[in-house]
Amino acid sequence: MKTRSTWSEPEGSDTRGLKITFDDNLLAKGLFGEQNQHLRQIENALDIQIHARGNTVSVHGNAITTEIVEKLLKQLYGLLEEGYPIYASDIDYAVRILSSDDRVKLKDIFLDTVYITSQKRPITPKSLSQKEYIDAMRKFDIVFGIGPAGTGKTYLAMAMAVSMLTKGRVNRIILTRPAVEAGESLGFLPGDLYEKVNPYLRPLYDALHDMMRYEKASRLIEQGAIEVVPLAFMRGRTLNDSFVILDEAQNTTSEQMKMFLTRLGFSSKAVITGDITQIDLPNGKISGLVQTKAILQGIKGIRFVMFSKKDVVRHRLVQDIIKAYEDLEKKEKVDLSR
Repeated sequence: MKTRSTWSEPEGSDTRGLKITFDDNLLAKGLFGEQNQHLRQIENALDIQIHARGNTVSVHGNAITTEIVEKLLKQLYGLLEEGYPIYASDIDYAVRILSSDDRVKLKDIFLDTVYITSQKRPITPKSLSQKEYIDAMRKFDIVFGIGPAGTGKTYLAMAMAVSMLTKGRVNRIILTRPAVEAGESLGFLPGDLYEKVNPYLRPLYDALHDMMRYEKASRLIEQGAIEVVPLAFMRGRTLNDSFVILDEAQNTTSEQMKMFLTRLGFSSKAVITGDITQIDLPNGKISGLVQTKAILQGIKGIRFVMFSKKDVVRHRLVQDIIKAYEDLEKKEKVDLSR
């Protein structure tokens, strides 16, 4: 990587001035973004001044933040050198990662390709927790991904499953969810059993069709290589050579979770995802996901990966929404304790 940095203020001052020159004009243009959009994103996120002229960037602001920006720009430039395209969302993820830990190497995260979709789009981790999650799925046979919506728990598990099926490391993928949603009863929904449960499984189909062409996915489903089934249909089965994903696991009962975990056969992996702040079970029912977190932590071969709002990879406002609800819950707890 050919870049040159020049500091204009002494090391001991509160503010720093920095100039970075990038030798490749085309890569510098990709780094800066259309009309310097990427630089504006960094400015807004880190409250720092950034100006670009040609292939040179001038940075001025808080000393610590300026050092983070130097690492950020140089590492993003390094990703472009490796052929990794930088999008606006990548800027947000990179800022978030290096703001939490400036020792992190972005290449270790962004270049860890899990799967390449039919649209030639690589699926890679976008946070430290996502990287930990992917590594856990490679190493452990049972992995729990617990955290708020939008953190990529189910999507990355799906990508890993499709990758392993494509490479012949498993013979089938089984995707399942409990048919519980905000207190509604299946008996009151119209249609036969398939029509009743299909809406609950729709998010799994959506993720699957995002990774492979509809025709290919449909063919694999017809052949039985991919199954999308409600959790109740898992009873009595033994799942060998399979990658099994249990989604929305916070809505399993203790009995259902035990039933699911004991289905695992030889040469199989199970990934269980859920958000323990979004439990829709009737009052008095213990969440199987909450219970497993308490009793299975010490078992060798099982790994729990915890996500937080920092790992949200949806629209940036989702992070703010999650924080607002967390603040509300804290306030309500304080009010109740008075």
